[in-house]
Amino acid sequence: MTRTRPWVALATFLIVQAVLGCWWAAFYPGLFSRDSVLYLSHTVVGPWVSDHSVVYDALVWLSFTKTGDLGAVTFAQTTAMAGALTYLAQSLKALGAPRKLTTAVVVLMPLAPSVGAFSVTLWKDVPFTICAVAIAGVCARFAARRRVTGPGLVGLGTLMLALGLFRANGFLVVGVAVVVLVLIVKTMRVRLLLVGTFAAALPLVLSNLVFPQFGIAAPSKTYVYHTAFGDIAVAFRDRPELFSEQDRALMASVAPLTRWWWGGTCYTINPLIWRNDFSWQQADAHATELLDLWKRLLVAEPRMIVDARLCRGAIAWKPVQDELMTGGATYRFSRRPTADTYVGPRKVPDFPGRWVYSLRPLSHELNQVADPWLTSALAPEYDWVLWRGASWAYLSYLAVGLAAVALRNRYVVGVAAVVAGQQLAVLANISAQDFRYMASPILIGALLVPLLLGGVGVLVLRLVRRARRLVRPPRPEPVPPPAPLPEPEPEPEPEAEPELEPEAATEPIKRDTP
Repeated sequence: MTRTRPWVALATFLIVQAVLGCWWAAFYPGLFSRDSVLYLSHTVVGPWVSDHSVVYDALVWLSFTKTGDLGAVTFAQTTAMAGALTYLAQSLKALGAPRKLTTAVVVLMPLAPSVGAFSVTLWKDVPFTICAVAIAGVCARFAARRRVTGPGLVGLGTLMLALGLFRANGFLVVGVAVVVLVLIVKTMRVRLLLVGTFAAALPLVLSNLVFPQFGIAAPSKTYVYHTAFGDIAVAFRDRPELFSEQDRALMASVAPLTRWWWGGTCYTINPLIWRNDFSWQQADAHATELLDLWKRLLVAEPRMIVDARLCRGAIAWKPVQDELMTGGATYRFSRRPTADTYVGPRKVPDFPGRWVYSLRPLSHELNQVADPWLTSALAPEYDWVLWRGASWAYLSYLAVGLAAVALRNRYVVGVAAVVAGQQLAVLANISAQDFRYMASPILIGALLVPLLLGGVGVLVLRLVRRARRLVRPPRPEPVPPPAPLPEPEPEPEPEAEPELEPEAATEPIKRDTP
């Protein structure tokens, strides 16, 4: 694990926070939509409902009642986003991502409107995305250590719980992510499974059993089953012969059959349920019968229903928008100046102080810079890279796959577990082509680019080294020097022949006589 430097993390956080603070001052108190108005209207006028996120509704209500405005919520979002991005960047560097390049990417990211403008929008999807980014950071820490730690598991469970509290489909994201992680890790699998199950189940228990005890109504049936109603509309438009007179009478009790036909575009359910001639009250009253009709269509024509879901979930898997089809274009921001331009008079329960939903820049100079920058980024040619999360999801899988091979570390794959969870959850059940539904893969994918490049570099270097070994002629085997011959044993010195002593004369020497 690469050693981190605390002062780098602090400097990175402060830079990201400063840039996001400029977006906040330029679009104070924040960008908003029709949903943003609904977050507050029912909490002030009543009754409280859990159609959206009770936790986020409470934060908006608290800011409104205690400060008289909504800027506290959006400023808190900028701080949390800066912290999450910094944490993920530092975790990836600890894992082995190129340090300087990762730092450069994270400090430049807030300049992109899909990060900066998104962070100051009054949507529950913003804290949801922040939690997803932080989950990727925790998984990167696991990968850096090559094990699951107790404190890390507590942090992971807390973030997964928050994920489910900020969006109704959070339990699906958690479920997929936990399955991916359990398949990867080698230790603490049972604990990880228990933590994930608890985090996925608790928001459902709170919404259906606990919140009603405090006067917070459960989501309406139409809100829960609206995507099934959209499937019925698609089927009615494409295959009207499948519907009996009794089916048509049931549908007509909720909305005119012409509304069901016009609402039968597969990309979005908005032309069906968000029109004046569609009665939510009647849809709630006949929800069980409509759901039975949907089940019958699913059994009779499963491919038709699956195709409708794939079409509506295109924001999750299709890298480009379809501008020629109704609802096929990517929705980013509506950019309207007041609440009334979204909901109109008497469209939602009115409340004193609804004027807070109006654009009031703290710095007109910053607004004059940020507004054209945001407007230019909404051009169709930038849609695939700035606003569509599918491309970034695929890049994330490629990045963690190559890095896992390069680092010989299977835990790296877990960094993209939350991305897979987000993609599959949106693909299974979503209502329209809104970029915010796939915002977390955009942010996580962008920060995985340095890891991808680093992994590619390591693998290329290995291939080059292997190629050199194959191309280079083999070196001749070094010939070992001949073993030294054994020294000859010294020949024994020949024994000296004994000198013959002269024999004693036994006879007298004869002298020649003359």
